[in-house]
Amino acid sequence: MNARLRPDDMATPAGQLAYALRPMTAADLDAVERIENAIYDFPWSRGNFADSLTAQYHAQVLTDAADTVCGYFVAMPGVEEMHLLNISVAPPVQGQGLSLLMLDAVALLSRADSALLLWLEVRPSNVHAVRIYERYGFYPITRRRDYYPAADAQGRPCREDALVMSAQVGDLLARRGLRPA
Repeated sequence: MNARLRPDDMATPAGQLAYALRPMTAADLDAVERIENAIYDFPWSRGNFADSLTAQYHAQVLTDAADTVCGYFVAMPGVEEMHLLNISVAPPVQGQGLSLLMLDAVALLSRADSALLLWLEVRPSNVHAVRIYERYGFYPITRRRDYYPAADAQGRPCREDALVMSAQVGDLLARRGLRPA
Protein backbone atom coordinates (compact mmCIF):
# COMPACT_ATOMS: atom_id res chain seq x y z
CA MET A 1 0.00 0.00 0.00
CA ASN A 2 1.33 3.45 -0.86
CA ALA A 3 0.95 6.31 1.55
CA ARG A 4 -1.01 9.23 0.16
CA LEU A 5 0.75 12.53 0.56
CA ARG A 6 -0.45 15.75 -0.96
CA PRO A 7 1.35 16.40 -4.28
CA ASP A 8 2.62 19.73 -2.89
CA ASP A 9 4.42 17.84 -0.11
CA MET A 10 6.94 16.43 -2.56
CA ALA A 11 7.09 19.25 -5.13
CA THR A 12 9.72 21.86 -5.75
CA PRO A 13 8.80 25.55 -5.51
CA ALA A 14 8.22 25.49 -9.27
CA GLY A 15 5.63 22.74 -8.72
CA GLN A 16 7.67 19.96 -10.32
CA LEU A 17 7.52 16.60 -8.58
CA ALA A 18 10.87 16.31 -6.82
CA TYR A 19 10.41 13.08 -4.84
CA ALA A 20 8.12 10.09 -4.85
CA LEU A 21 7.53 7.17 -2.51
CA ARG A 22 7.11 3.67 -3.85
CA PRO A 23 7.35 0.15 -2.44
CA MET A 24 10.88 -1.11 -1.96
CA THR A 25 11.78 -4.06 -4.17
CA ALA A 26 14.72 -6.45 -4.33
CA ALA A 27 16.07 -4.30 -7.20
CA ASP A 28 16.44 -1.39 -4.72
CA LEU A 29 18.58 -3.30 -2.24
CA ASP A 30 21.95 -2.25 -3.70
CA ALA A 31 21.04 1.44 -3.39
CA VAL A 32 19.50 0.97 0.05
CA GLU A 33 22.59 -0.90 1.25
CA ARG A 34 24.90 1.87 -0.05
CA ILE A 35 22.96 4.52 1.87
CA GLU A 36 22.78 2.37 5.00
CA ASN A 37 26.52 1.75 4.96
CA ALA A 38 27.27 5.44 4.34
CA ILE A 39 25.37 6.71 7.36
CA TYR A 40 25.63 4.07 10.08
CA ASP A 41 28.60 2.63 11.95
CA PHE A 42 26.49 -0.47 12.59
CA PRO A 43 24.25 -0.74 9.52
CA TRP A 44 21.48 -3.17 8.77
CA SER A 45 22.65 -5.93 6.45
CA ARG A 46 21.26 -6.51 3.00
CA GLY A 47 19.70 -9.62 4.51
CA ASN A 48 17.80 -7.52 7.08
CA PHE A 49 16.18 -5.55 4.27
CA ALA A 50 15.52 -8.67 2.19
CA ASP A 51 13.92 -10.34 5.22
CA SER A 52 11.70 -7.28 5.71
CA LEU A 53 10.50 -7.59 2.12
CA THR A 54 9.86 -11.31 2.56
CA ALA A 55 7.91 -10.63 5.77
CA GLN A 56 5.85 -8.07 3.82
CA TYR A 57 6.63 -5.23 6.20
CA HIS A 58 5.89 -1.75 4.94
CA ALA A 59 9.11 -0.95 3.12
CA GLN A 60 9.26 2.05 0.82
CA VAL A 61 11.92 4.02 -0.97
CA LEU A 62 11.96 7.75 -1.55
CA THR A 63 13.17 8.49 -5.07
CA ASP A 64 14.02 11.66 -6.95
CA ALA A 65 12.82 12.59 -10.43
CA ALA A 66 15.46 10.25 -11.96
CA ASP A 67 14.21 7.35 -9.78
CA THR A 68 17.41 7.43 -7.70
CA VAL A 69 16.85 6.12 -4.18
CA CYS A 70 17.34 9.02 -1.75
CA GLY A 71 15.85 7.45 1.37
CA TYR A 72 13.79 4.59 2.71
CA PHE A 73 11.84 3.28 5.64
CA VAL A 74 10.78 -0.09 6.99
CA ALA A 75 7.83 -0.41 9.39
CA MET A 76 6.39 -3.53 10.96
CA PRO A 77 2.65 -3.67 11.59
CA GLY A 78 1.30 -5.18 14.78
CA VAL A 79 -2.03 -5.32 16.56
CA GLU A 80 -3.24 -1.71 16.69
CA GLU A 81 0.35 -0.48 16.44
CA MET A 82 3.14 0.11 13.95
CA HIS A 83 6.84 -0.18 14.73
CA LEU A 84 9.20 1.99 12.67
CA LEU A 85 12.28 -0.20 12.30
CA ASN A 86 14.46 1.93 10.03
CA ILE A 87 14.21 5.32 8.38
CA SER A 88 17.15 6.85 6.56
CA VAL A 89 18.01 9.66 4.15
CA ALA A 90 21.07 9.65 1.89
CA PRO A 91 23.78 12.11 3.03
CA PRO A 92 23.63 14.37 -0.06
CA VAL A 93 19.94 15.16 0.51
CA GLN A 94 19.82 15.30 4.30
CA GLY A 95 18.48 18.49 5.84
CA GLN A 96 15.72 18.99 3.25
CA GLY A 97 12.83 17.65 5.33
CA LEU A 98 12.72 14.29 3.56
CA SER A 99 12.61 12.37 6.83
CA LEU A 100 9.42 14.31 7.68
CA LEU A 101 7.87 13.27 4.37
CA MET A 102 8.66 9.65 5.13
CA LEU A 103 7.35 9.98 8.71
CA ASP A 104 4.14 11.36 7.21
CA ALA A 105 3.93 8.28 5.01
CA VAL A 106 4.50 5.99 8.00
CA ALA A 107 1.77 7.79 9.95
CA LEU A 108 -0.66 7.41 7.04
CA LEU A 109 0.23 3.73 6.62
CA SER A 110 -0.30 3.29 10.35
CA ARG A 111 -3.80 4.74 10.11
CA ALA A 112 -4.56 2.60 7.05
CA ASP A 113 -3.55 -0.48 9.11
CA SER A 114 -5.78 0.68 12.01
CA ALA A 115 -2.74 1.29 14.21
CA LEU A 116 -3.34 3.55 17.18
CA LEU A 117 0.30 3.83 18.27
CA LEU A 118 3.54 4.27 16.38
CA TRP A 119 6.75 3.08 18.08
CA LEU A 120 10.45 3.43 17.36
CA GLU A 121 13.84 3.04 18.98
CA VAL A 122 16.67 5.51 18.51
CA ARG A 123 20.18 5.83 19.87
CA PRO A 124 20.23 8.55 22.55
CA SER A 125 23.58 9.62 21.07
CA ASN A 126 21.77 10.42 17.79
CA VAL A 127 20.64 13.77 19.16
CA HIS A 128 19.59 15.07 15.74
CA ALA A 129 17.20 12.15 15.18
CA VAL A 130 15.82 12.40 18.72
CA ARG A 131 15.05 16.08 18.11
CA ILE A 132 13.32 15.32 14.79
CA TYR A 133 11.16 12.66 16.44
CA GLU A 134 10.28 14.93 19.38
CA ARG A 135 9.34 17.82 17.08
CA TYR A 136 7.27 15.42 14.99
CA GLY A 137 5.27 14.39 18.07
CA PHE A 138 6.98 11.34 19.55
CA TYR A 139 7.65 11.21 23.25
CA PRO A 140 10.13 9.05 25.20
CA ILE A 141 8.68 6.01 26.95
CA THR A 142 11.63 4.05 28.33
CA ARG A 143 15.14 2.82 27.53
CA ARG A 144 16.16 -0.61 26.37
CA ARG A 145 19.48 -1.31 28.04
CA ASP A 146 22.38 -2.39 25.82
CA TYR A 147 20.16 -2.58 22.73
CA TYR A 148 22.53 -1.36 20.00
CA PRO A 149 26.06 -2.46 19.14
CA ALA A 150 28.51 0.39 19.65
CA ALA A 151 32.19 1.18 20.10
CA ASP A 152 33.77 3.05 22.99
CA ALA A 153 36.25 5.94 22.62
CA GLN A 154 39.08 3.44 22.06
CA GLY A 155 37.12 1.57 19.39
CA ARG A 156 36.37 -1.44 21.58
CA PRO A 157 33.00 -3.14 21.11
CA CYS A 158 30.34 -2.20 23.63
CA ARG A 159 26.59 -1.61 23.70
CA GLU A 160 24.39 1.49 23.68
CA ASP A 161 20.91 1.85 25.11
CA ALA A 162 17.91 2.53 22.88
CA LEU A 163 15.49 5.32 23.65
CA VAL A 164 12.00 3.94 23.03
CA MET A 165 9.62 6.59 21.71
CA SER A 166 5.94 6.47 20.84
CA ALA A 167 3.13 8.63 19.51
CA GLN A 168 -0.61 8.39 19.00
CA VAL A 169 -1.21 8.01 15.25
CA GLY A 170 -4.26 10.29 15.33
CA ASP A 171 -2.25 13.02 17.07
CA LEU A 172 0.52 12.81 14.48
CA LEU A 173 -1.93 13.08 11.60
CA ALA A 174 -3.66 16.06 13.21
CA ARG A 175 -0.36 17.84 13.97
CA ARG A 176 0.76 17.45 10.38
CA GLY A 177 -2.65 18.20 8.81
CA LEU A 178 -2.69 14.80 7.08
CA ARG A 179 -5.87 13.08 5.99
CA PRO A 180 -5.98 9.41 5.04
CA ALA A 181 -6.97 8.82 1.39
